[in-house]
Amino acid sequence: MLVKTYGAAVTGLNAIPITVEVNSAPGTQFYLVGLPDNAVKESHERIMAAIYNSGYTSPAQRITINLAPADIKKEGSGYDLPIAIGMLALDGNIKDMDRLARFMMVGELSLDGTLHPIKGALPIAIKARELGYEGLIVPIQNVREAAVVNKLKVYGATTMGEVVNLLNGVASIEPTIIDTRKEFFEHQNHFDVDFEDVKGQQQVKRAMEVAAAGGHNLIMIGPPGSGKSMMAKRLPSILPPLTLAESLETTQIHSVSGTLRSETSLIATRPFRSPHHTISQVALCGGGTNPHPGEISLAHNGVLFLDELPEFTRSVLEVLRQPLEDRVINISRAKYSVSYPANFMFVASMNPCPCGYYNDPTHKCICSEGQIQRYMGKISGPLMDRIDIQCEIVPLSFQELSTAPKGEPSSVIRERVIKARRIQEERFRHHKGIYCNAQMTSKLMHEYAEPDAEGIETLRRAMQCFQLSARAYDRILRVARTIADLEGSEHVLKHHISEAVSYRNLDRSTWGQV
Repeated sequence: MLVKTYGAAVTGLNAIPITVEVNSAPGTQFYLVGLPDNAVKESHERIMAAIYNSGYTSPAQRITINLAPADIKKEGSGYDLPIAIGMLALDGNIKDMDRLARFMMVGELSLDGTLHPIKGALPIAIKARELGYEGLIVPIQNVREAAVVNKLKVYGATTMGEVVNLLNGVASIEPTIIDTRKEFFEHQNHFDVDFEDVKGQQQVKRAMEVAAAGGHNLIMIGPPGSGKSMMAKRLPSILPPLTLAESLETTQIHSVSGTLRSETSLIATRPFRSPHHTISQVALCGGGTNPHPGEISLAHNGVLFLDELPEFTRSVLEVLRQPLEDRVINISRAKYSVSYPANFMFVASMNPCPCGYYNDPTHKCICSEGQIQRYMGKISGPLMDRIDIQCEIVPLSFQELSTAPKGEPSSVIRERVIKARRIQEERFRHHKGIYCNAQMTSKLMHEYAEPDAEGIETLRRAMQCFQLSARAYDRILRVARTIADLEGSEHVLKHHISEAVSYRNLDRSTWGQV
């Protein structure tokens, strides 16, 4: 006798339908074929124990299970449920085979028949709807993320017994219904931190507002305790809200990586990822034996913050160059090739020297000129070339901390940022793939960011006076265009250029000279 059930495999951010064929014949052996990995091969013992402990019996015959298509590597424990249901159907525990064919199901079984969560429930739900299945059965912990897919009945099961009852028409569980738009808008403006808590540091907060308004990458240079990390964590609170499409895409990435909480249906706020400086290349860019998204993909549509940038290994930092340029990460290995989105805003912080106190008004720096230059040299020119704004931070004195009033709320800053982004969306509406000033090409800069005569003269004098590097020229124009947008100015003027020049500290030839 042959029974078919239906599951799915996740490759990259996409799901591939898997047909589980269970066949019985005379004998007592068990065969599992179809390119399974070790976790799938071990499923036999889990499934047999779960069937027995749930009060069912399995066919006392030779069982052959094929996971088709056979040329796709099957990884993880999500095939436990469709295999177990197929075996139960062979023994007559499922009465309606036609109803069985209308469901896709995934889930890991414990020895007592309880279902455990799996990764990638959201892309599996998208594929189930695309293929026209009536419903999808997932562990109860995955039901909210899968239920955001409309026009598909999603059932969250706690045990294998509940799944059997459902397939037999005994309505022990009901489909979960999520109002996607309501869920999205209810959590869209929820932040645990606010720029209102930051006292002083007006220049730094202004730099972060400009960076948010134009989508510019940012690096902050300052001594320990000057507030670099604190302000970076507040950056998502002033970025434009996620659109529903961006939210679904972001949720899909976190679903595949297994980082979604069971009570979460949608990620409604922009992600903020801050990996430790000991992170490996694979953990940052993604990949591994079983491909998974890395930190740069988990930061998609949000912020990737690297604290103490020079402490990261050179090889890890160089991995960032391609995704910063292309906004996607392509991972090719001998056995697979996947692409993950990586459209993030890059924010970094660093000390100005090994001791941390170069340019600090209250502490004496003990580093030599050579030590400072070697320390700065840990960050390659090509990577620094992709950072538009370089902001130097000076710590506040006790007097400034004790007397400074509360800062401007994030909500007020965010309104200005949103207004500037709308100007840019209108400007680039005919240019595919370009949504903000940070993405402008040289041609577009010539068209939209050319300053007036006074601005050109200001830029010329700044380049000569500070001996700015050639790569600073384009960055200054991009940032100046954003400053003009924040002001609502159609043209880039002299004072826009002056402010943009002030954000190129590390390009000055005098940096690192003591």
